[in-house]
Amino acid sequence: MSSSSVEDLPDQYKDLFTQDGVLLKACIGRPITDLNTIGMLCIVETPERTKCIEWRPLDLITIDSDTQDQEWAVVNTIGRRQRTLSGNLTSDYMTARARIIKIPLDDLKTFRVSRNSQQMQFSTKPGIWQTTFFFQHGNAEVFVTYLKNHVKTAKARHDRNTYLVIEPSQETQALNRSFAELDIFTENTTDVVWSLVSNFKQRPYETTLEAFSKLTDIVYYGNEAVNGKRDVSDEVADLLTKSMSALEDATSVTKSDEYEVISVKPTLQPRPAIPRGTPLSTEKWEGLADTEGRITEVDGVRQLIFRGGVAHSIRHSVWKYLLDYYPWNMTRTELKSLQRKRTEEYFSMKLQWRSMTDAQESRFSEYRDRKSLVEKDVNRTDRTHPFYAGDNNPNLVVLQDILMTYVMYNFDLGYVQGMSDILAPLLLLLGNEVDSFWCFVGFMDKIASNFDMDQAGMKQQLLHLQQLLTFASPPLAHHLAQKDSGNMYFCFRWLLVWFKREFSHRDIMRLWEVLWTGLPCANFHLLICVAILDAEKDTIINNDYGFTEILKHVNDLSMSLDVDHILSSAEGIYHQIKYADHLTDPIRVILGFPVETPQPQPDSDDDELPTTSKSNSPTANGKSESDVMKGSTNSGSVYGADTEEVMYQIGLDMNF
Repeated sequence: MSSSSVEDLPDQYKDLFTQDGVLLKACIGRPITDLNTIGMLCIVETPERTKCIEWRPLDLITIDSDTQDQEWAVVNTIGRRQRTLSGNLTSDYMTARARIIKIPLDDLKTFRVSRNSQQMQFSTKPGIWQTTFFFQHGNAEVFVTYLKNHVKTAKARHDRNTYLVIEPSQETQALNRSFAELDIFTENTTDVVWSLVSNFKQRPYETTLEAFSKLTDIVYYGNEAVNGKRDVSDEVADLLTKSMSALEDATSVTKSDEYEVISVKPTLQPRPAIPRGTPLSTEKWEGLADTEGRITEVDGVRQLIFRGGVAHSIRHSVWKYLLDYYPWNMTRTELKSLQRKRTEEYFSMKLQWRSMTDAQESRFSEYRDRKSLVEKDVNRTDRTHPFYAGDNNPNLVVLQDILMTYVMYNFDLGYVQGMSDILAPLLLLLGNEVDSFWCFVGFMDKIASNFDMDQAGMKQQLLHLQQLLTFASPPLAHHLAQKDSGNMYFCFRWLLVWFKREFSHRDIMRLWEVLWTGLPCANFHLLICVAILDAEKDTIINNDYGFTEILKHVNDLSMSLDVDHILSSAEGIYHQIKYADHLTDPIRVILGFPVETPQPQPDSDDDELPTTSKSNSPTANGKSESDVMKGSTNSGSVYGADTEEVMYQIGLDMNF
C-alpha cells in the first residue's frame, strides 16, 4: 500500500483567528447533508501569504488524534513532522479536506451580520449570499473585529448591518511584499502594513502616530529598534512615502502633477519684522462690554487677540466667545439663560450613555468600540502634566465623561483617537465639565475637516501647504520635492491637532487663541507651518537632509519652538505673499483673498505696490492699508521705515 508524505500535502497554513461552534446554515453548491453541521470558522494565511476565511466541519477537526496532530502541523505554524500517513488515512483526510469551505479575502465583496449578531453571511458576487453561518456560542462581533484587521470595509448606505469590502490598491499590495522582504517588524508584516496604510483613513491620528513612531524608532535607534536586523531606514523612508502616496488614489483632491515644484519664481520682497503686542488685559476686556454685558467692537477685539493673545486671568471668559459657546451680542442675563440651557442639554446627553445597560452595550458594537478607545486614550493623555498625573485622577474621569458625551452629541463622527489632545487644554483651563464640553464642540467644528473619513480635508490642507511653501520659500520646496518629501506628510500631525504636540500647554493656549480669531486671513495655520519650516530651511538644505533626516528633524522641533517668534514670522510671510507682484489666483484662494483681474497700473515714479486684491480700509492712524504698505527707497524694503510702529498700532490703537 502506498503512503503519502506530509510533504505531498499543502505547505504550512497559519490560523490568524478561530471561532468554535459555528453552524453551516446555507451554502450554494453544497450537498444538503453538510447543512446544519457544526464546525470552526477561521481566518487563515496561506503559504502564498494570501488570506482566506475557512469553515472546517467538526468531524474533520476530530477525524483522528494522530491525524489531527498532522493536520494542525499543516494548518498551524507547528514545524513539519517527517511522518507518513497510511493510504486510508490520507484518503479520509483528503475527503474531509474537500468539505472545507474557503472564501479568499481577495474575492470577498460583502458580508452581513444579522439576528442579534448571531448570523453572518458572505458574498463574493454582488447580490448573492453564497454562505450563511450561525454562531451558537455567542455572536459574530469578535469574528468581525478580527476580519476588519485584514480587509478594508465600509458600511452599506442603506443597510447598517452590511459591510462592503474595499479592495486595496496595487500600491498597497506591493507595499505588503516590500515590508515582508525588509522584515523590519516583529508582528505579522501584512497586518502591520494594512493597519498603517489601509486603516489610515478610518483612524488617521492613531495610524499616523503609529507609523511615525515605528519609523522614528528606526531613524533614532537604527538596528537596535529592529532587534538586531539590518539598518533599513532608507528603505523604510521610501516605503512610507509609497504608503502615503497610495492614499492619493482614494480622493479626488489632487492630481499627481499638482505636487510638482515650479522651478522658476520671482523672489519676494524682504520680510517685515512685525513685533507681537501685549495680551488683551482684564481692564481692556471689561471695558469692551456695554452696561448689559454685550461685547462691542468685536472686530477690534479679535485684532487685539490676534496681536497679543489673551491674559491668562480672563481666558476662561474670552475663550467661550472665541469658540462660539457665547454669542458676542448676548447680555449677561441672556448668557445665564444660555448656560442653564446648555447645562441641561449636556447632562441629558451624558445620561444617555451613563444609563446604558450591559445588555444594550452587548448589542451596540460601535458604541463599545468607541468607549474602549476613549478609555485607552484618556489613560495616556498629558499624564506628565500635574493636572492629569497620578493614579485615580478625578480629572481623567471628567475628561472621559466629556469625550463619551461628545460621542452621543456627534455619533456620526464619534471619537477619533487624539481628540483628547484637543480637549485636555480646555478642561485644564476651564475646570468646568459643561463649559469644557461646549468649547470642545466649538473647537471641533472649526477643524471638522481634519477628521473626514476619506481624509479629503487633510489632503487638501497638505496640498495647500505645499503650494504656499513653494510660493514663499521655493528653494526649500524644491529640496523637499527632490527628497520625496514634497507631499508634506511629515506635517500631518501639526495640522491634525493644530500643533498640540509641538508646544507646551502655556504656548499652545496662546497659539490656539490667536488662530481662533480667523485673522489675518483664511488658513493662517498653514502659514504657521511655512514659518516653522522656513526657519529650518538652512539646516535642512545645507545638511542635504533626506526623508528620514527631515522626519527626525521635524520631530526634534517639538517643545523647542518659540511661539511668539513663529507668529511674528508667519504674519511677515502673510504680508510678503499678499503684496507680491506675482501673486497667483490659487494662492489668493487659499488665503481667502479676492480673485481679481489685474488692472493696468498708471505710470508712477513711486514704489507703491500693485493694488490688486488690496484692502483700502482705513487703519487706526487714518491711513489706508495700501498707504501703510507703501515702499521707501531709503529703507530698502517695500514697507515703510516706520513699519514696526505702524504694524504694532494696527492692533493696539483701535478706536473703541
